[in-house]
Amino acid sequence: MFSTESEREVWTRLVEQAEDDWTIVANLRLTDEKKDHEADLIVLMPDVGVLVVEVKGGSVSVGDDGRWWQQSGSSRPREIHPVDQSRDTKYAVRAYVERDPRWRNSSRTRVRHGHAVVVPYTDLHEDFATPDCPRWMIHGRGDQADLAGRLWDIAARQETGHRVPSAEDCDLIVEVLLGRNLPQRSVLAEADEREGRADRLTVEQASILGVTRLLPRLEIRGGAGSGKTVLATTQAKELTRGSGGRSSQRVALLCYSIGLASYFRRAMAGVDRRHRPAFCGTFEDLARYLGVEVFGGRDDPGFWEERLPALMVELATGLPDGKKFDAVVVDEAQDFADLWWTPIMRCLRDEEAGGLYVYSDENQRVFQRFGRPPVPLVPLVLDHNLRNTRQIVDAFAPLAPMRMRAKGGEGPEVTYIPSALEDALEAADDAVDALLDDWRPEDVALLTTGARHDEQSSRQEQLGQDGYWDTFWDADQVFYGHVLGFKGLERRVVVLCANETGVKDRSRERLYVGLSRATDKLVVVGPPELIREIGGPEVAKRLGICH
Repeated sequence: MFSTESEREVWTRLVEQAEDDWTIVANLRLTDEKKDHEADLIVLMPDVGVLVVEVKGGSVSVGDDGRWWQQSGSSRPREIHPVDQSRDTKYAVRAYVERDPRWRNSSRTRVRHGHAVVVPYTDLHEDFATPDCPRWMIHGRGDQADLAGRLWDIAARQETGHRVPSAEDCDLIVEVLLGRNLPQRSVLAEADEREGRADRLTVEQASILGVTRLLPRLEIRGGAGSGKTVLATTQAKELTRGSGGRSSQRVALLCYSIGLASYFRRAMAGVDRRHRPAFCGTFEDLARYLGVEVFGGRDDPGFWEERLPALMVELATGLPDGKKFDAVVVDEAQDFADLWWTPIMRCLRDEEAGGLYVYSDENQRVFQRFGRPPVPLVPLVLDHNLRNTRQIVDAFAPLAPMRMRAKGGEGPEVTYIPSALEDALEAADDAVDALLDDWRPEDVALLTTGARHDEQSSRQEQLGQDGYWDTFWDADQVFYGHVLGFKGLERRVVVLCANETGVKDRSRERLYVGLSRATDKLVVVGPPELIREIGGPEVAKRLGICH
């Protein structure tokens, strides 16, 4: 909290001497358009004023030329500017508060601000004075016994043309400078810490790519939260960049989901153009890349799983070498139909030795299609969950393809809200409203397993698919989606609405996907008998569903 021991001592002394209604803020950093500022102490005194205090420990001296110096122990003296610092920070703090909408919209006028310098280990003569620092504004060793009283006096001497702050003014200034709503700040801070740890673990896990760099054909298998998507994007970048003695390659990064493709493109947007994959998108995007112009409806599996891949094979065969790829990286490969792999292989410059890197989780096979690459792949298994809290991993563990070690840290308990099927969406909306007391809209997603939420349908109709997925990155609103389109993606908080009208094919896989999309907080809403029938008794037990 304190940068120096002298700041801690002065703060402790002021806390002991201060009036009950004073607030003392320590070590506040503030950045404006001109520079970075740091207020050692800000003392807010209702009906008196607001003071910014600069503390300088060690031995402080002023030369005949007016320059200030500070020396500690045997170190060489260094020039300091305590008066300038305290004055500049005072104006920066005042401007920052007055720009805040909470202050501006309340029609408050300017309140009295002052600045002071404290040199707690330096003796000062009673006649000390510099042009910009009169004696009453600086407080030395002999002034510490009545430091609070001396700071109180400053408010009466500086900026007397402005009104004194009320208690409400001081409370609002503290709110602007430090923030309120502590429960939200707490959960977000914990989520930030978990996210940082997960990112670090994922980076460490990416070291396996270096170990496997001589293997041109791999299948990386792992359950939800194992970091497959991050590894896939990392591998695509490394192959493009060239590493480990290999030259750079022309790479395609593929998936099925539009939402996941949107994530890929955003992840690559900040990468140097020379190090981006040559192609990044969905299987449908690859068809367009090859020249397909007319597509059948989504409800026509004959087109998507048979006629389209046959047409793509024909077009890929005639594709110029400069538009083919040295390697293809496929994420969420369990979504790919059997005949899709043939045009993918045909897009390789070298079908016999070209790179193929496949990331999959068979338990997330939520579509009724099955396919395997037509070439042998070296398997690699990821058995650590890095992205979800232990509580969330425990909830979906009975559905996972393997036993996974939870390394995402501790988090809040999973919440289950029972509801009738016809009331599930309304109950999920209520759960979202309650979560927004503690979380930001950008942290929250509502996912359904059955009928789509009206908000999702409305956005897709108004914005189209690409515009709809752009809202995933909108910081001002909750995201509404379906588990089918959310594979490979995550949100800090997920409200999973189990609203299927009975158990269907792949219902178990849909539930697994939905339960594993939250990294920090999971809320499950729906009929207990439906969730028990889909997930089994062990999942029901872990969600707290009683018989």
